[in-house]
Amino acid sequence: MEELKYLKLLSKQFPNIPAVSTEIINLKAILNLPKSTEHFLTDLHGEHEAFQYMLKTASGVIEYKINNIFDKELNEVEKRDLATLIFYPEEKMEKIENKNIDGLTEEWYKDSLDKIIKLCKEVSSIYTRSKVRKALPEEFAYIIEELLHLRDDDENKKDYHEQITSTIIEIGQAKNFIKSLSELIQTFAVDKLHIIGDIYDRGPNPHKIMDVLKNHHNVDIQWGNHDILWMGAGLGHKPLIATAIRIALRYGNLEMIEEGYGINMRPLARLAMENYKGDICDVFCPKLLDKELEEKELRISTQMQKAIAIIQFKLEGSLIKRRAEFNMNEALYLEKIDYDKGILYLNDNEIELTDKNFPTIDPDDPYQLSPQEEEVINQLSESFKNNDKLQEDIRFLFNNGSMYKKYNGNLLFHGCVPLNEDDDFACVDVGGRRAKGKELLDFFQDIIRKSYSDTNGDEDQRDWLWYLWRGEYSPLFGKDRMTTFLRYFTDEDDKSLYKENKNPYYKARENEFTCKKILSEFGVDPEKGHIINGHTPVEEKRGESPIKGNGRLLVIDGGISAAYQKKTGIAGYTLAYTHSELRLISHEPFISKEEALTKRSHDTVSSIRIMKFDGQQKIADTDNGAKLQDDVKYLNKLLEAYEKGIIKEKYK
Repeated sequence: MEELKYLKLLSKQFPNIPAVSTEIINLKAILNLPKSTEHFLTDLHGEHEAFQYMLKTASGVIEYKINNIFDKELNEVEKRDLATLIFYPEEKMEKIENKNIDGLTEEWYKDSLDKIIKLCKEVSSIYTRSKVRKALPEEFAYIIEELLHLRDDDENKKDYHEQITSTIIEIGQAKNFIKSLSELIQTFAVDKLHIIGDIYDRGPNPHKIMDVLKNHHNVDIQWGNHDILWMGAGLGHKPLIATAIRIALRYGNLEMIEEGYGINMRPLARLAMENYKGDICDVFCPKLLDKELEEKELRISTQMQKAIAIIQFKLEGSLIKRRAEFNMNEALYLEKIDYDKGILYLNDNEIELTDKNFPTIDPDDPYQLSPQEEEVINQLSESFKNNDKLQEDIRFLFNNGSMYKKYNGNLLFHGCVPLNEDDDFACVDVGGRRAKGKELLDFFQDIIRKSYSDTNGDEDQRDWLWYLWRGEYSPLFGKDRMTTFLRYFTDEDDKSLYKENKNPYYKARENEFTCKKILSEFGVDPEKGHIINGHTPVEEKRGESPIKGNGRLLVIDGGISAAYQKKTGIAGYTLAYTHSELRLISHEPFISKEEALTKRSHDTVSSIRIMKFDGQQKIADTDNGAKLQDDVKYLNKLLEAYEKGIIKEKYK
């Protein structure tokens, strides 16, 4: 009876035998199309321009297609010129126009259109006409569809094709067509985009990356610890707000907060200048990678960083005392200081502080905010909670993100699945119960969603977001402690103070058995599936391999963030999963759009083929294929119900 109810509902969409038959034919045909390309990227850390370039180039896929199609027809420089025309059509055409006396000639337009149409046909050939049609720009949809489905060997329509391109040029629409076709190629080259966490922090433009992702045709996100930091900050959680601002100041990205999100930082600047006016604060000097600040701006930024850091440590101390179950008493640094002597008492050691100026701290109540500090953090909390742009961004992260994802036989998560020293799943006290493995990640995912959906703003739930940022058994952090306070206030030569021990997962993932155990825990085939991680930059220049566990685990953090490139020796990885192979691509540092336009060589440093498939993977082999096959099963039952008269057909 339940099945009959479902079939009757289905009959409203397919009311008769011809309608249901057409859909069965369509779906069974789709199941035999090649699997479309998936791209995996991680740890973008605000590097908007590098990320945009990876999307525009499909991480080398478009150049690879150009090389295959035009191998005998074009030389290497001509191939690169065609590639840059597709990546940056407007800028490339402007350059050519300025360079040539006659500007862009009719012959150039015709030749470029012919090549771009040919390439667009190739990259769109694995999709149905319906899917291609939906991706077309509305203003040129009919003409582009005609051009894409004309066969080169069709003599009957040769003049028809030539007349279309000639008329496009004649009526002054060639530039617009080249731009539209180039954007289509970029879209078709990568069907599915997976971001394995950490969009925010360190780099200057995470808000611009969010704009790109919100407009992407098909993206999912696995949250990273830096994403959770900003999601919690967007909900108004004060320790996370203070941390987010401190990190922005640490990397000289105040502009992102003030201009990108339009949040007023003047109250914090006033607090800093009034309380830390004569403070040298050298250790709080911003880490500037690609820019310089004027001396006055640098001094204010340094003072602001110290001011917000002290607020952060006070708020965190209060939180740790309130949430004893987090077991983080070691980080209660402010109550372990002799403020007269400038000594920190830690683990039976006396450590002299390198900075002894704490004008806003009351030694008798070190976690109490001063009235001015309280006013500043309250204002910032309201600004974060009521900022339309930030709220739109975190809404997208909450709605489109997850702690982990199983997709087409792979297991995606940002950091780790916490393990014990014996490589078994760590059992953690959470929410009044004990959880481990998949159950632990499910708990955190549930609490993250509740923290957003709870309109009353339950502080207990949002404290868990802070735990995910820096807690010992956080799958997103994966270390036993965070030593930010010690890095600021103790001798940087004493490295033992700063040591943050990684969870045993990071050693155990080298073992194939452990990787297979994790895959099985999450219901993924341990013999065919892969774990795909970010979070820990692969030090390729020291010989570290991104491939772990005999190929069962892939770490794809290659240092897109400029802050990590000295460590990794490269500028990021892209994992490409096509119908024929799984390939890891490493990148050179992205310099600028101008450099990309004038470059005469390919961008890829190297690529590693992880797996070559026997035969072509089809849609039938994917998760979506399994759903379509299920649809076909019920459509066949509906067809049978029509044929037996159990459900009556309807015709207009």
